[in-house]
Amino acid sequence: MLDCTVPALVLRLDVNNFHHGTLAAIRSLGRAGVEVHGLIGGTGSPTFRSKYLARGHPWPGGPDVVRALTQVAQRIGRPAVLLALDDAGAIAVAEHAAELRAHYLIPDQVPGLPRTLADKRLLAQLCSGLGIVQPETRLITGEHDAAAAVTDFGLPLVAKWAQPWLLPAGTGLRNTSLVRRPSQVTPLLQHVEGRDLLFQRFVPGGPHSDWFFHGYFDENSRCLYGGAGRKERAYPRGAGLTTYGRWLPNPVVEGTARELAARLGYRGVLDIDFRHDAGRDAYHLLDFNPRLGAQFRLFSDSSGLDLVRAAHLHLSGRHAVRGRAGHGRTYVVENYDLLTAGPKSLPALCAADELAWLSADDPRPFVAMAGQAVKRGFTRLARTRT
Repeated sequence: MLDCTVPALVLRLDVNNFHHGTLAAIRSLGRAGVEVHGLIGGTGSPTFRSKYLARGHPWPGGPDVVRALTQVAQRIGRPAVLLALDDAGAIAVAEHAAELRAHYLIPDQVPGLPRTLADKRLLAQLCSGLGIVQPETRLITGEHDAAAAVTDFGLPLVAKWAQPWLLPAGTGLRNTSLVRRPSQVTPLLQHVEGRDLLFQRFVPGGPHSDWFFHGYFDENSRCLYGGAGRKERAYPRGAGLTTYGRWLPNPVVEGTARELAARLGYRGVLDIDFRHDAGRDAYHLLDFNPRLGAQFRLFSDSSGLDLVRAAHLHLSGRHAVRGRAGHGRTYVVENYDLLTAGPKSLPALCAADELAWLSADDPRPFVAMAGQAVKRGFTRLARTRT
């Protein structure tokens, strides 16, 4: 059982009103009786409508994350478990842990490790040094590099921004995109100045090729809780977030993730993406996210334990009692799955074990999300007609 005298703060620096993982973390801890606070970028997120959010704290002026977290800690009034929901937050917490530990309960992470893992260029170098299977990756600085990569890799290929948390708002740039035609390269090159653009060889995959692992690791880099999931659908297709996932046993994915975390000395929550290459019968590591994955609620066992509850239990000095693994359990993100599959998503929506937004005991976030999604759709439609 969780120690409900220990509050929690959910931290997200990026402005993403449709980040369902933030809502899931608030609901999971709130339903267990924990007082949940939020320090979330932006002010219009449907997440703020959740009845399980005790208080949403406005961002103070300036970009100083440590100052903001210190001010929130003073308002909370007692040490709180701190959960980062995006890469920038995870990096800031790890690199300023010495200053934050007086106010928050956080993993004893290697300070520079989250930045290395979140930076896709540094991750590629790390994988190469450790012998971890990963698609061939190249840094693109201009037209010559891009043309050479297209020639060598062929199309399609995967384009990634190495530090996605640094992408400016309003550019329309996606963290990861699938380049199918030469004409798609030029718009990317227009933004390379001052940023690391990577081209990665595309690993062909079938309907059941994309997998992920979510886990929580203690101070000895031992996995206290985790599981492997299969990505049934994604948005955008082929290079996007999970919209429909299923919890399934996969000893190779699970073993690879645990071994990698142990070799790195990793502590805390992680989310790793893999793609199975049938030709080589190998799992390529695609991404290593040093923070909570948005679809973590897929891994909720028969006792109700999940990643954020495991983190809260460990950081507050309690032990997690695991229930039966929910193999076969499904999780669907309504708004994105409809965009991906259209009417074909309805069977999954109706049969899902859990939906990201719609919940009978907390309906207001879903209503707010649906309203914002419709408004966004009409706005985009109007732009295309002008």
